[in-house]
Amino acid sequence: MAFQTIIVFLRSNSNSILKTDLFLVTPPFTQLNTPYPATAYIKGFLNTKNISSTQADLGIEVILALFSRKGLEELFAHAEKKASPQKSPNARRIQALKGEYIKSIDAVIAFLQGKNPTLALQICQEDYLPEASRFEQLDELDWAFGSMGTQDKGKHLATLYLEDISDFIIECIDPNFGFSRYAERLGRSANSFDELYEALNQEYTYMDKLLMEILEAKLALIQPKMFLISVPFPGNLYAAFRCAQYVKRNYPEVKISMGGGFPNTELRSLSDARVFEFFDYISLDDGELPIELIYNAVIKPGEFHLYKRTFLLENGAVSYRNDALRSDYKQADVGTPDYSDLQLDQYISVIEIVNPMHRMWSDGRWNKLTMAHGCYWGKCTFCDISLDYIKVYEPVAAKLIVDRIEELSEKTGQNGFHFVDEAAPPALMREVALEILRRKISVTWWTNIRFEKSFTRDLCILLKASGCIAVSGGLEVASDRLLKLIDKGVTVEQVARVTRNLTEAGILVHAYLMYGYPTQTVQETVDSLEMVRQLFEAGVLQSGFWHQFAMTAHSPVGLYPEKFGVVKETEAIGTFANNDINYIDKTGIDHNKFSFGLKKSLFNFMHGICFEYKLQEWFDFKIPKTEIPADFIEKAIKEDSKLNTKPTAKVVWLGGKPDTEIFTKYKKNKPSETMVLTFHDKKESFTIQADKKEGEWLSAILQKIAASNTQVYTFQEIKADYEQSMELFELFWYSEPIYNLRDSGLLVL
Repeated sequence: MAFQTIIVFLRSNSNSILKTDLFLVTPPFTQLNTPYPATAYIKGFLNTKNISSTQADLGIEVILALFSRKGLEELFAHAEKKASPQKSPNARRIQALKGEYIKSIDAVIAFLQGKNPTLALQICQEDYLPEASRFEQLDELDWAFGSMGTQDKGKHLATLYLEDISDFIIECIDPNFGFSRYAERLGRSANSFDELYEALNQEYTYMDKLLMEILEAKLALIQPKMFLISVPFPGNLYAAFRCAQYVKRNYPEVKISMGGGFPNTELRSLSDARVFEFFDYISLDDGELPIELIYNAVIKPGEFHLYKRTFLLENGAVSYRNDALRSDYKQADVGTPDYSDLQLDQYISVIEIVNPMHRMWSDGRWNKLTMAHGCYWGKCTFCDISLDYIKVYEPVAAKLIVDRIEELSEKTGQNGFHFVDEAAPPALMREVALEILRRKISVTWWTNIRFEKSFTRDLCILLKASGCIAVSGGLEVASDRLLKLIDKGVTVEQVARVTRNLTEAGILVHAYLMYGYPTQTVQETVDSLEMVRQLFEAGVLQSGFWHQFAMTAHSPVGLYPEKFGVVKETEAIGTFANNDINYIDKTGIDHNKFSFGLKKSLFNFMHGICFEYKLQEWFDFKIPKTEIPADFIEKAIKEDSKLNTKPTAKVVWLGGKPDTEIFTKYKKNKPSETMVLTFHDKKESFTIQADKKEGEWLSAILQKIAASNTQVYTFQEIKADYEQSMELFELFWYSEPIYNLRDSGLLVL
């Protein structure tokens, strides 16, 4: 009743109404620690068109309503009333401890939001939180807490506490619940709309009711003309349709549109008219221009309108309209993402796994940006390279990227950035790093890359100096034959050297790993695991994730399966989602059986243990012995020579101006002047000696090539500068003083 009173008040109090043209929504659930960026990108674009909009992440709002004192009181009361089969011992334990959960939940959530840091001291005493089955793994991880600070240990224990409650919800309230996905099964490979349509015609679930209360409060306040829903993943699909259904029933005058990653990949051949009982429009690929044209159609309904990559219902049938001749907006013209309206201080940081790299997806608030639209490589045969979001490559100018970094840092109060590129281009990363250093701003950032040879030792040092703390990249299958078949453009040895360069620079490395690729043999799977084991043991890989190959309709494997030794099980196209394809691998190997062993071994490797185990110990069935030499990775990561400097290479100095002192040496009674240059970096001071004339030149050139300067000099230009007054530049360049500087911030890029 209290909720209804609030809504009546909102509707009757005209001063509290916040009317905007568009209401942009991310439905439950994506991430707990940071907002998914799609609505922020669209809002930033709409700002450039003076179109008013409001955005909301319904996922975090539902989680905070559920995981609160009031939310848990209602949750446990509902569980007690609900007729259900016999509860498991774990669920009965949680129910019995409901008072402890209700008492502690608000304090724990505030702690995970960074507002109650002193609670870590109580949590770490391990007599504060109620514990159920998730805490059983602590016996295996006690060793890890020695390297964790109190805050991190507290976050990890609090995460287990939330996961216990989640297990209770799944068993006793709603089997579809999940922190980062909801009813995902209904969205995965849903060739037919039937099952989802049937679910949407059932009564509201407990979670549905909670979601609709929050949605209604916002709609009553905002009163939009258009309701835009971004659906990034299958786990957002059910909630998106529920939200659209509610708006259709209660606000029939509001037009509803869907966009995002799910329709971009899954709904490209949509033909089921029932979908448009919920949505008026579904747009594909880049959303800026399609949304602008849809908005024009909504604002001026009587006129003739053109559309861009948009599904709508015309004369009772699904129509795909792509008749607007206008080109999509360039990346320079789409505006800076705008995170206003989102409750940035309400997101919660969790640590599911102790591993410092793996936690970055769930711990900390990250502003999301892209360095480039699409993928500069665009060849991997498992990837949707035929679609525009991969195929159309357009980099953003480095200065504009750093402009956006500064603008977002000021607006959000956060200087952490996750560049969500398909693969960030190394040359552009270099320019962004130089621009960050030039502006002398403090930034923390990470991104996704290809492990290509461009990531030299010196480039990695530069990236680290600019604030890069981590990268993720696709190693995929650690087999050179399969990497060639994938058209990955790398070899395992090359990956090993790149990961070494990154690790030695202090940048954490996460690898995406794949098994079950077409024609992959059992021997290759075993050898891939051995490669991964050696990479972790060598310390050049800190985190990873195995996933099984899935054939998609828009990848080269899906388009030309005969080239990859697989056969599609069916050619039939469904009326709803069409992306994942069932197929038969001619090898006849059941790759599913490797899943548990691969993931269990990786979990241990990520925690720095079990490298001495024989690979057979991870599997309960017979596997062949690896054919990879035990020192394969060790040999691959041996130090590269620093002597191969190209004339066009850029030379940059990361350090400061040296102190200089000249003294005279006598050799056979002949005086010679020597210069001592003393450098001070953040950790230590060191000196080098050179002939006075060379020392004076070196001191001057280091100021010219300092990273803070606008102009960047090439190796050839530096050589020419030296040879204006001296000879034998190469002899000086490859001498011990320069070699020492190369280890202390003199970079060749």
